[in-house]
Amino acid sequence: MRVPEHVALNALFLAPGVSGGPETYLRGLAPALAAEFPKLRLTIVTTGSGAVLLRELGFSDFAQVHALRCEDGQRARRVLAEQLLLPQAARSAGAQLIHSLASTAPRYPRMPAVITLHDVTFLRMHTFGAVTTFGMRMMIVAPALHADVLLSGTAAARDEICETLGLNPAPFLVVHHGRGRTTAATLIPESELRTRHRLEGARVVLCVAAKRPHKNQEVLVRAVAQLDTDVVVVLVGHAEPYAALLRKIADELCVADRVRFVGPVGDGELEGLWRLADCFAFPTLGEGFGIPLLEAMDHGLAVACSDLPVLREVGGELPVFFDPHSPEDAARAIRLALSDNARAAMGPAHAAHFTWERAAQGTYSAYERALVAA
Repeated sequence: MRVPEHVALNALFLAPGVSGGPETYLRGLAPALAAEFPKLRLTIVTTGSGAVLLRELGFSDFAQVHALRCEDGQRARRVLAEQLLLPQAARSAGAQLIHSLASTAPRYPRMPAVITLHDVTFLRMHTFGAVTTFGMRMMIVAPALHADVLLSGTAAARDEICETLGLNPAPFLVVHHGRGRTTAATLIPESELRTRHRLEGARVVLCVAAKRPHKNQEVLVRAVAQLDTDVVVVLVGHAEPYAALLRKIADELCVADRVRFVGPVGDGELEGLWRLADCFAFPTLGEGFGIPLLEAMDHGLAVACSDLPVLREVGGELPVFFDPHSPEDAARAIRLALSDNARAAMGPAHAAHFTWERAAQGTYSAYERALVAA
């Protein structure tokens, strides 16, 4: 059997603070691979801004960080870089295979290929424009058909991907993710955060997700009016056009003073928000895994979340599930989560089963399988 010795990680999706779950996946998995398999060489091929972030985080200590001249928002340049320059960079570095971490990948990598397919939410509901959606479908399906191994974070996501794209489940390995980012950032004190975000005396319902239609924060905004007046919903994440609709709804329902719109924040501020929150709400309509669910549990928070197969697979019986299309049911679940100290207390033990070390071991097995299949 060929032993994995050098892997190129495709991180051309990386737009710091914007790329969400795939960024957390990269930041959790790559250091764990280096720690678990110290003889494995890693070359991370990424964007210019991605390279700056990774070097600041110390990734150069265990991997070669190679920047291509593109950014995630530069569509044509990004496609050219991924399809042509990435395989060339991987070969020049001496890599044995390419692992693409965020669903899109080179169609003809000319070496063994592993692709992590996170989800197909963007094909099942309106998330991006028509042109972007079509382009992403082409960039996902064709490479997936030629890949040696496909990874998914959950069995539920794998099944949905196969059904939607017509893929054979045989090349898939299900490897659960870890429970969030490890960070050494300086923690911002609770008192400072409460002042900054006008949260003095409030019970905080935290939601961490990009403000996109499929993340469905609308149901939380509509639920606020049915919660006690001291409850404030804090929406943390990158703002896209959907955020304007959320603000409009909050104004129309006269609850704008009880909803906080917070953009992407640094690791220290996010950690502080996790610690001051009273519960976590996750109204998503589609996920491949749902790392924020585990982050909340790891911080000892009770969780109210959408009743989806993928979140039941990850959260088990601990979350209070609700119909993501019903503000009334969301409010019911949030009220229960705010008062359920027993669920909150059991969260850290449940989250502890999901580690990046285990994810690294499963991913390394995928590399071994890919080298055999090639």
